[in-house]
This record gives sequence, structure tokens and C-alpha cells, in this order.
Amino acid sequence: MSARTTSGDPWFCVNCANEYAPADDPPAECLICTDEREFVPPGGQQWARPAELDERTIDCSEVEPDLLAITLDPQVGIGQRTFLIRTPAGNLLWEPPGYIDESLVRLIRSHGGISAIASSHPHLVGASVSLSHEFDSVPVYFNQADATSLTRSDDVIRFWTQRQPVFGGIELVQCGGHFPGSSVLLWPDGGNGSGAIFVGDTLMVGADRRSVSFMRSYPNLIPLPPRLVRKIEATVMALPFDRIYGGFDGQVIESNGPAIVQFSADRYVGWVTDELRDRSE
Repeated sequence: MSARTTSGDPWFCVNCANEYAPADDPPAECLICTDEREFVPPGGQQWARPAELDERTIDCSEVEPDLLAITLDPQVGIGQRTFLIRTPAGNLLWEPPGYIDESLVRLIRSHGGISAIASSHPHLVGASVSLSHEFDSVPVYFNQADATSLTRSDDVIRFWTQRQPVFGGIELVQCGGHFPGSSVLLWPDGGNGSGAIFVGDTLMVGADRRSVSFMRSYPNLIPLPPRLVRKIEATVMALPFDRIYGGFDGQVIESNGPAIVQFSADRYVGWVTDELRDRSE
């Protein structure tokens, strides 16, 4: 990759850090930020090419065997935590950052490269297409239900729906809710062999790390109806897992994941239907 900006470089939305196709001029608006689930900052829409983004410090740490977490300092866009899952059949990059430079590509190569890229929903797609091109155009999995929110079309995009086996036992599972195509990733070998799911914010891991929650919009505080919460719950509860990895740094529920999902769904539905009330009322 060149450090010089050219018209062949993609555009990045500075606010959400999703990439758009190369063009002489940036898009008129960002599909992500103008949707009710996100927002345009008070200063207005801003765009940048990769070489115009401020340099980041890239940290990579082993979370458990064959699972690496990649974070950027300072964060880019929404600030998702990226995971590299290694299997004998290939490596998968989950929730890529909205940032790409030579040091990030070298880091991924040093851990065996990638054979596929996927995200939980359109907010956390980041630089998926650019990263795919750096690794022999590996497939980028994107749920068909959210096709109108795809910010960069490309031949590497692989649309899928419902359930999508990838490799090494990894499977993408559509849950709906936050977006119609919002998904989780099932890694049966994760959680030190007990199974793990990677949820982005299809389910948001609580700050207490003992609960999850569900929203249409987190920044704008738009809730989901019980109907969709129960759908997410039913889909997730059918999966073999114990551990839950959330979309952001520090978000992990080490064990007892199914019971926590069930408790959290019951609590959420209880509050929004007025079946639960504070003891002081």
C-alpha cells in the first residue's frame, strides 16, 4: 500500500469508519450515520482516504488458544474489537477495524493471514473489502437481509442468510434485532473447548459482565420489541456455547452464557411490558 493518497483509494467515513468505493469525490452522505441507529456528529459528515487517517498504535493479544484480539489506540469510528480466530482449515477475521495500513497487514500475516472476513452487522464492517484485497481477495460474508446497508460493493462480498458454515466448525448465525441480518459467530472450539459465540452488539454484553441487553439503536436509545428479543434468545439458546465475546474491549462473559442470555431476555421483556417494577414503587 502506498502512503500517497490517490483516486484509486477508498473513502472512509470518519465517524463510523466504514469504507466506500474509490471515487474522485466522497459520497454525498454515509448510509450508516444517516440511519436512525447511528448519527451524524455535530460537526457534520467528514471523509478521509486511508493515508489521511492519523496513525494508530495496534495492539494484539492472545485471549485464549487460537484467538487473538486486535485493538487500535486511539480507536477508529465505533471502536470495535477485532478478533482473529485460527483453525487448521483457515483463519477468520471478525469485525475488522475501519482502518488499514502496512503494519496491520504485516501483523495479520505474521499470525497466518486470513481465509475469510465477517461481521455481526453493517456498523462493524470497517475496512473489510480493502483487507480482503490484501489477502488474495478472500470472501467477505455479509448478510443478505442488510444488503441495502452495504457501503462498498465488490466481487469479494458473499451474501448469506439464516446460517452460514465457514470452516473449522465456525458458523455464522442470523439472529435479527439490531438489524434484520444481525448475527453471531459460533466457534465450537472456543471457550477452551466449551464453545463461544461472538455477538458484536446483536447482544450487548453488560458492564457487569453478568448480563446482556438488546437495542435497535444504542447511541439513540431505541429499544427492541419483545418479539425480536425472544427471537434472538431462541436462536442463541439453540447453539452449543458457554462463553460470550462482545464487540468491544473488556466485554467477555467467561462462562454460563446460556443462562445469562435467558435471564437477560426475561428481565428485558419484563421491564418493557411493565411486568417488572422497582421494589421502591
